[in-house]
Amino acid sequence: MKKTKRLKKRTQKSFLGNEQEKKKEKEDGSRALYKKREGVEQHTHSIEGILRLSASGYGRIILDDKTDIKIEKGFLNTGLNNDIVQATVGSFWHGKQKMAHVEKIIKRAKTDHVGTLKEKGGYYYLKPQDPRVYMDIIIPKEDSHKEALGKKVLVTIENWSDPKEPPEGKILRVIGKPNTHETEMLSILLDKGIEIDFDTKVENEAKQLKKNGSTLLEKALKERTDYRDVSTFTIDPDDAKDFDDAISYQTLPNGDLEIGVHIADVSHYVQPGTALDKEAVKRGTSTYLVDRTVPMLPEILSNDLCSLNPKEDKLVFSTLFTFSKESIKKGVPFLLKKHSVEKLVINSNKRFTYEEAQKAIDTGEGEYATELRALNILSKKIAKQNKEKGALSFSQGEVKFVLDKNKRPVDVYIKKTGETNEMIESFMLLANKTVTEFIQKKVPKEDRLFIYRIHDKPDKDRVLELVQLLRSLGYTLHIKDNTFSSKELNQILRSTEGTSEANIVQMATIRSMAKAIYSIQNIGHFGLAFENYTHFTSPIRRYPDIIVHRLLKTYLEGKKVPQTKWSTYQRLAQELSNKEKDTMDAERSSIKYKQVEYLSERKDEKFSGTITSITEWGIYVEEEKTRTEGLIRIRNLGNDFFRYDKIKMALIGSKTKKSFRLGDTIKIKIKKIDINNKTLEYELAG
Repeated sequence: MKKTKRLKKRTQKSFLGNEQEKKKEKEDGSRALYKKREGVEQHTHSIEGILRLSASGYGRIILDDKTDIKIEKGFLNTGLNNDIVQATVGSFWHGKQKMAHVEKIIKRAKTDHVGTLKEKGGYYYLKPQDPRVYMDIIIPKEDSHKEALGKKVLVTIENWSDPKEPPEGKILRVIGKPNTHETEMLSILLDKGIEIDFDTKVENEAKQLKKNGSTLLEKALKERTDYRDVSTFTIDPDDAKDFDDAISYQTLPNGDLEIGVHIADVSHYVQPGTALDKEAVKRGTSTYLVDRTVPMLPEILSNDLCSLNPKEDKLVFSTLFTFSKESIKKGVPFLLKKHSVEKLVINSNKRFTYEEAQKAIDTGEGEYATELRALNILSKKIAKQNKEKGALSFSQGEVKFVLDKNKRPVDVYIKKTGETNEMIESFMLLANKTVTEFIQKKVPKEDRLFIYRIHDKPDKDRVLELVQLLRSLGYTLHIKDNTFSSKELNQILRSTEGTSEANIVQMATIRSMAKAIYSIQNIGHFGLAFENYTHFTSPIRRYPDIIVHRLLKTYLEGKKVPQTKWSTYQRLAQELSNKEKDTMDAERSSIKYKQVEYLSERKDEKFSGTITSITEWGIYVEEEKTRTEGLIRIRNLGNDFFRYDKIKMALIGSKTKKSFRLGDTIKIKIKKIDINNKTLEYELAG
C-alpha cells in the first residue's frame, strides 16, 4: 500500500507532466469556485443516473428520457462515460443554473479500455483511444511489456479511487501495431466491449440445440399452425447469411389477399438463464463493421438453426394480414380487413437477393414475379399512408468500400436503397406496429408490461437550430408548441431530392431528432408517426426482439408478468439502448477509419465538397465521393478577416465580402490527416 502511494506521488510530476499539472490546478480552482457557490445554494438533493461525457470532458447525468443535469469537468470524481452514478444537485448563482457533482460510482459501465502503450519518465501508461477517458492509465513496469510499447493494447482499470490521481491498470491483451487493418478493427470492437469469439460453454449449448433441432421442431409442430404449403420467400442483401424474416403470399377463396410476415422464433431455442441467453444480453445486437459481421448469436444458430433458409422447416412468430382484392389495383386505396399474431411453421420456397427481386418486379418474369409485383404495389400504398400521417423518410445511402487482399480500401461508393428494400421495410414496419397494437388491445393497462421502441419529439433548442438552418437554405419550417409538423418537414425533404443540399437537410434533420430507445413506457414514435411501435422483426441480430417474442408468448398463454419484475425490464431496456449506441459508434468508427485511410493515399488530388456546417472557427466540408467530413480552419480560407453571421449561417470576408454558406459546393484538397483519431483537415483548392 505504501509503495502504491509513493508510486502515485512520484508519478504526478514525471508522468502527468506540466500540461496535466496545469489542468489539475485549473480543476482544483473550479472545485474551489464550486465550494464557494455551495455557500449560496438554496436547495440540494441527491440523484442517481447515467453519466454521459463529451470528448471535451463535460458531462450530463441522464435521469430519464427527457431530463439531464449538466456536470463540469472538475466534478466527475472518477466517473466515466455510461457509468451509473450518484450525484448531488444544487442551484447555483441564486438558482439560475442547476449543476451536479458525482458523489460515488454505483456501477461502472466498463473497466476495460483500448489505447496505445507509451513510456515517460520511467513509467508505462496507456493513452486511451476514446477521448472521453480523460486520464491516462498507469501500468506497472514489467520487462514483458517492452515489446508492447507503441502498440495498441487492452487494459483493465484495477484501482481508481482518487480523482486527483491517474487510474492504475494492467494489460489484458496486446492487440497489435497501430494503423494496420486488423489492429484497428479489433481495437474498435474491444474498446466497445464487443468480443468476436464465443466462449466454449456458449458454443456447446448452441451445438446441443442444433443436435436436438429435429426433436424440438417435431414437438413444436403439434402446437403451431402449419403454413409450409403457402408460397413463402426471403429477400435480403446478397451477402446476407442470416435470414430473420420471410414474406408469404396467398389468394383466399373470396379473392382477398393474405400476406404473412414471418419472423424466426429464436426465443424457442434461446431460453432465459442459459449461457446463450446471457451472452446475447451482453452483446445486445450484432455488429457490422466494414469487413465483418460480429453476430449476437453463434453462427450455428444465426445462420443455420434459426435462420429461415430455403427448403427447410422453420419455427416462426407471424403477423398475418388480410387485404381486400382491390388493394393491389393502381389508384385504389388499400383496405386491411383483419390481422392476427400467431405461432406457425413455414418452409421458404426461395431466397431472393434485393437485386433478384427487383429484376422480377421490373420485368414481370421469373419465379414469384406476380406475387412480388403485387407486394410492391401494396407496400407503396402503405408507405404513402405512413408519410401522409407524418412519418419521416430518409434515403442517405450507405458508404461501402472495395477492399484489396490486404484490406486496404481501393474504392468507395454510396449504396442506395432500392424499391425492394423499401418494400420489405414497409412490411416490417407494419408488423412491428401491429404487434404493439395487438398487445395494447389484448392486455389490460394495469397488467401490460412491454418493450416499446420509442422516439421523443425534438427538444426546443434543436427545433430552433433546424429551423434556422433550413431558413439559411431558403426553406421555411413553421413552429407550433415548440415543435414542427413532420408532414411539412417531409415536403421540404422531398423538394430537396436531387439537389446538392439534400444530404445536408437530411443530416440536419436527423441531428435535430431525439434518439430512439427502448423503454417499458410508451410515448409513441415521433419519426414514424406511430402511437404504438416495437422491434419484433430481427431476433437473430437484436436482443430486444427476443424479449418481445417472449412477452407475446406469455400473453398469448393468458399469463402475466409480475409487477415486481417490471423495474428489471426497464433497466434491461436502458442497457440495451446503451449497447445499441455502442454498436452504432463502432460501426461508424470503422467507416471513418476506412474513409480517412482511403483519402490518405490521395493527398495531392483535388475533390469536390459540400459545406455541411459553419462555425466561428471554420467550415466543415463533406467530400462528395466518400462523404468524409473535414474542417477547413478559418485561417486557411484566404487573406481576409472572416466574421460569422449566425443568422445567415455563413462566414463573410470583411474586405472581399467573399462568403462561405451552408450547401455551397467548393473545391478542396487534403491539408492534414490524423489516422489515429480518424480525422482530417481540408484546405481550398484553386
